[in-house]
Amino acid sequence: MAAVGPELFVRIAGVSGALAVALGAYGAHAFRGDVGEKKTFDTGNRYHLLHSLALLAVPLTRRPLLVGSLLASGTLLFSGGCYLSSLLEMRSAAKITPIGGMLLIAGWLCIAL
Repeated sequence: MAAVGPELFVRIAGVSGALAVALGAYGAHAFRGDVGEKKTFDTGNRYHLLHSLALLAVPLTRRPLLVGSLLASGTLLFSGGCYLSSLLEMRSAAKITPIGGMLLIAGWLCIAL
């Protein structure tokens, strides 16, 4: 049976981490000359990989479902916005990155509580 509790976030971390590494490898070769887009991509990728690792610790927190949901959704919105903005030149996607950033901050604060 599939994990439906806090352990679900460990599985999400595995998939997310693999995706972050694959996107990082792609991004290392995808940008030819556009330093700004490369920087945006690299920022999103760094946060993606870092928060994939953070998801591994979710079962150890007092409120794992809250923390995991905040970190996973924050990563999706923050890094996803960076990826869409840099890879597909969807400038409007950059508008979701601050929302993702706030969710990530909230997730870290919930770890402390």
